[in-house]
Amino acid sequence: MPKAPYARILLWTILALFAAAILWAIIDRARSGSWRLPRRGRNSVEPTPDAGWATEAGSSRAWLQEADLLAAEGDYAEAIHHLLRRSVEDIAKRRPRLIAPALTSRDIAANRAIPPGARSIFAGIALAVERSLFGGRAVGIKEWTACRTAYADLSNRATWAA
Repeated sequence: MPKAPYARILLWTILALFAAAILWAIIDRARSGSWRLPRRGRNSVEPTPDAGWATEAGSSRAWLQEADLLAAEGDYAEAIHHLLRRSVEDIAKRRPRLIAPALTSRDIAANRAIPPGARSIFAGIALAVERSLFGGRAVGIKEWTACRTAYADLSNRATWAA
């Protein structure tokens, strides 16, 4: 250790800042969902593998029906946008700490906390919405069918198993 008093203060300040930076990095990773700690305590009941998927399948079908109605009216762009909004809600249910109000669909599609299959499916739907809403391109039945199939795949349990 240095003998000069200012050098000691400087050394301890640098060590404290280094420790604070490491602590901040750990907390940030845990909060973003990259690292998850097991939850223990009163509510430590393990859900069965199929818990919640039956009700989600029903709500997914309802959303698909609403989107189908929009598509039947010829408003394919709004139908795809409807599916994108529902996809964001689905991701928020499956990864609760992942979705923040300021995130764009590009940010969500790039997040590594989402399994690769689900991430690529979501990115496809987001790209179609981006082209129609921000690019001003007309959306046809072909794009609608592709996005509808993609949403059905996104709500499939196997997509999230990875």
